[in-house]
Formats: sequence, structure tokens, C-alpha cells
Amino acid sequence: MDLRKDPVFLSLLAGSYSRLTGQTLIPGDIESAREAEWLYEDAPFAILAHDTATDPVFVYGNKAAQELFGYHWDELTSLPSRLSAEAPERGERQRFLEQVKRDGFVAGYSGIRIRKDGRRFRIENATVWQLIDEAGTYQGQAAMLPRSVAMSSCLNDGETCGISTR
Repeated sequence: MDLRKDPVFLSLLAGSYSRLTGQTLIPGDIESAREAEWLYEDAPFAILAHDTATDPVFVYGNKAAQELFGYHWDELTSLPSRLSAEAPERGERQRFLEQVKRDGFVAGYSGIRIRKDGRRFRIENATVWQLIDEAGTYQGQAAMLPRSVAMSSCLNDGETCGISTR
């Protein structure tokens, strides 16, 4: 199922975020009929979500996330989310995701991630939360990466991408 502009998925994503963090994901001045489109097309931050599989796969990544990670929709939504981090970072990432599962959400997360082309970059001040539907059923996890964090230069050979604030 294509979740890019799906209002039911938007309700899960935004509703879980609001219930767990006490904040809104969608600004109040966006028309409700346009919220899913806004989040996918125009949000000033990256949003990613993965499913509940044993090896979770991304089920959603807005255009900002696609740009940041260097994948198109079809590529991103078939990628196991663990592959967004380098192998040495995956253990730390897994421990962090277990903390999110235990606590419901974590704000202020930072870590190294890897683009499709192999370049590494640092994410900072990310919020990661549980996707829990209205019935209380766990549906996966989502992350918001502030758009104010952007790659300035990505280098290989042991260096990470510099992060600049716009």
C-alpha cells in the first residue's frame, strides 16, 4: 500500500506523535484535507517510519527524508531500516530503538547514518516515537529529523558529513 498521502497513516503518525509527546506534528494552519500531502511534499523536516517486522522495513519517508538519505520512494520503502546506519552503529541504534519502545518516545537523539551512495552524515535532535493506533496496537516506529540539520559536506575515508544549521 502506498502511504505517501494516506490519511489513515497520517492519523497514526500524527496521532501517536501527539499522544506521546504532547506536541503537534502538523501546523494548525494546514487544511485537514491537505495534511497528508503537506507532510509528504512540504514539511520542513524529514519523517521516516518502519513496520513491526523482525527486521523492520521503512514504510514511509517523506520527500525531505528521501533527499537526506538519497533514496527514491520505492527504494526507501523496501529498505530494512537497520541499513540506514553503518554496521558499527547498528548495535547502538538497536539499543536506542529498544529505549523508544520502553519509554514511548525519545527526543534529542543524535547518531551517524548512511546515505544510499555510502556517504555518512550525522543526525541531530531527532525525535523517535512508537506508532500506536487508537486501539493501542503497536504498528512500528517513526522518526522526525529537523530540516534545520542539513548536510554541508560528506566525505568518505573515515570522515562523516558535516552538519550545518540553515
